[in-house]
Amino acid sequence: MSWLTNFVRPKIQALVNRAQIGDALWVKCASCEQMIFHRDLAERQKICPHCNYHMPIKPAERFAVLFDEGAYQTIELPVADIDPLKFRDRKRYSDRLKEAQKKTDQDDAMVVVHGTIGGYRTVVCALDFNFMAGSMGVAVGDGFLSAARLAVLQRAPLIVFTASGGARMQEGVLSLMQMPRTIVALDEVRQAGLPYIVILTHPTTGGVTASFAMLGDITLAEPDALIGFAGPRVIEDTIRESLPDGFQKSEYLFEHGMIDIVVSRTEIRDRLVNLLGLLLDRQPTAEIANMNAGNIDIPEVLVADSDSSGESEPLNR
Repeated sequence: MSWLTNFVRPKIQALVNRAQIGDALWVKCASCEQMIFHRDLAERQKICPHCNYHMPIKPAERFAVLFDEGAYQTIELPVADIDPLKFRDRKRYSDRLKEAQKKTDQDDAMVVVHGTIGGYRTVVCALDFNFMAGSMGVAVGDGFLSAARLAVLQRAPLIVFTASGGARMQEGVLSLMQMPRTIVALDEVRQAGLPYIVILTHPTTGGVTASFAMLGDITLAEPDALIGFAGPRVIEDTIRESLPDGFQKSEYLFEHGMIDIVVSRTEIRDRLVNLLGLLLDRQPTAEIANMNAGNIDIPEVLVADSDSSGESEPLNR
């Protein structure tokens, strides 16, 4: 018995673990089905080098490349009532929550952090699609409200990364009430004169799209992200017509004026730094010239009106 336990079992476990490690070294792209070495994928922020497909990414992975030197602080969010409706389908809602918490090591779908981006103090919150499809329940509403109030307190812009299947059906009307709650939170940010920037990622649908996801002062989106309220199949079944190619994709929404920028994940930080600089640096970058000073040379310019010969005359201003 000791020979089996001490010798045979470790050998078998070593073989099994070695196979699992080998499989983890390569990742298969869900779009082009090419195999990608895990280090190459990590360096590209989980963007396929063959087809540019943006794979799902965890909030912590986003924050690590977004904030200056990867330094940020996570705020503790209010604890929401667990399973207020005692909901049960194939599983108890409380059991689904425990499974999602164990899988993601998070209390709920929203994570709120703060730090500096390009030297600008910023509050950032992100939805994790791995936590029950990033669905919005009371806890997500509480998280968004906390993020908005922290932004007002710190006089900092609010940035949101969305990835959600919509409202959380296990919380019924309570989940739908989070839509107006997030709007009220946004009103506090806007009354304080602070920027609100949204980055839409794949997928962003349902009640999240119908509330805070589409109300950004500036709205960015990752390439080929599905963005909409109902899915394309539901719409086709409802209107009984075929939808155009690329319908509800981020590029389609950009062409129709629904979003401002489609930007690759690797360029998001640089874009945000530029936008924050434009929105927050309200002082001129150079010294203002005194036009009344007598020692300033003012170049001659052409007046708009021309004389009868059709030639414009110079005028000193």
